[in-house]
Amino acid sequence: MKRVFDFLFSSVCLLCSAPLWILIPLAIRLEDGGPVFFRQTRVGKDRRPFEVLKFRSMVPDAETGGAAVMASANDPRITRTGLLLRKTAMDELPQLLNIWKGEMSFVGPRALRESERVKGKGKTGEALLKMADISGFDLRQSVAPGLTGMAQVYAPRDLPHRQKFRYDLLYIRRKNFCLDLKLVLLSFWNTFTARWQV
Repeated sequence: MKRVFDFLFSSVCLLCSAPLWILIPLAIRLEDGGPVFFRQTRVGKDRRPFEVLKFRSMVPDAETGGAAVMASANDPRITRTGLLLRKTAMDELPQLLNIWKGEMSFVGPRALRESERVKGKGKTGEALLKMADISGFDLRQSVAPGLTGMAQVYAPRDLPHRQKFRYDLLYIRRKNFCLDLKLVLLSFWNTFTARWQV
């Protein structure tokens, strides 16, 4: 039922959002002339890699040398167009294609880079940890990653990944169609009112 919903609803959303696929790239190109899309390899269900596509919201060289640097409040790398895209989550619009293909779902844990490193406590104290080293990573990868989810809707943006994983694991334990529908509706509300955290 979840996959049928994802396929049908992503098809409808792709058709309805067709004008935005013209306007958003135009705005990005007019601002700095850089590439329209941002591509990145993420890990999905059962740790299978897939390429995620987003409308670029940062300057073209935001990740120098390919190093992952998470966006922060008032991040100077975010463009003016990108700021609006992030507040409305329109930068995520191309991920409808990932949902349509079955690589993602509308609701689930956020798709992450397995090699991304975050600050945490290792065996020898404070250290930079890979996502895969954080407790709960394997379990959260047992379901398809989502465009939205409990962590995306309810967790503060700057909450450490270890804490966000708790939201993901809570979703996995409680997941059902009604919960998915509630999270999708809350996400649409955040988009229409531009309430997503930048």
